[in-house]
Amino acid sequence: MASDTAISAEDLLLRRRTGVFSTVGNAWFFIRRYPIIPSVILIVLVFAGLFAPLLTPYDYAIGNVRDRQLPPMSRGWVSPTAAANGDIGQLHVLGTDHAGRDTLTRILYGARISLMVAAISLVSGFIAGTSIGILAGYLGGIWDEIITRIVDIWLALPFLMVVLVATILYGQSLQLLLVMLALLAWVGFVRVVRAQTLILKEMDYVALARVVGASPARIMFKHILPGVINSAVVIATLNVGGLILTEATLSFLGAGIPPPTPAWGVLVAEGRDYIDSAWWQVIMPGTAIFLTLMSLNFLGDWLRDRLDPRLRQVD
Repeated sequence: MASDTAISAEDLLLRRRTGVFSTVGNAWFFIRRYPIIPSVILIVLVFAGLFAPLLTPYDYAIGNVRDRQLPPMSRGWVSPTAAANGDIGQLHVLGTDHAGRDTLTRILYGARISLMVAAISLVSGFIAGTSIGILAGYLGGIWDEIITRIVDIWLALPFLMVVLVATILYGQSLQLLLVMLALLAWVGFVRVVRAQTLILKEMDYVALARVVGASPARIMFKHILPGVINSAVVIATLNVGGLILTEATLSFLGAGIPPPTPAWGVLVAEGRDYIDSAWWQVIMPGTAIFLTLMSLNFLGDWLRDRLDPRLRQVD
């Protein structure tokens, strides 16, 4: 009886361990199959940007000079009368900047600006780049040659210098930044979409559409576009991180979002002179940029693996 009891206890322990390992394995498989962590990070950033006024009691543009450069998890200044009445001051979770403004508040509002700029630029670039790529691939001939040469010339231009010159000529503004990023975004779609269109237009179903009298516009919209849209979505996902980084870089150089509007690049630029005494002014917005770019890159890689059967790594 004692031996049977011992064997039963060992079997029970083995089953528990097997169950734990199975649960961990299933969780790991689920995390690898679906971009859970990047999606959560992006959802939090989008939620924070949309509802920034509800998530923080501070004003992103106005601060208290007495609270300048407070470290993270510090409380703001309170008057002696308020302190005598039990007021302990408002908490600054990520500290304050050189003007006494709450760092977390400016990061939340900066998420709104950065994501809005990237979304508007990407949508315009997505529509223009995909349309031009389909036109170049389907029409061919002189049209393909002209569009390809325009793309080559644009890629050869030093984009940063073009933006700086445009900023000097027209002044620093959000509208100018949106135009510059849209001009940057469309080029990445043209070459890939054109190459796929050259393949798709030789397919039998496209030839049959020509035989029955379908117009070129109908063929491109009804038959070519569905075949290239998956690749265009993947390119868009991978490019949005680059647009956010470009916006941050331009804002850092003074050619992006004009102050006092908070953008992540602006926050890093403002904090670079205080990196030795108030490191959180640079590290916190820099971490937000890093997490956003990392999440978008992981999400883009996952979409590429799932939408292209040749690149599927996880079944």
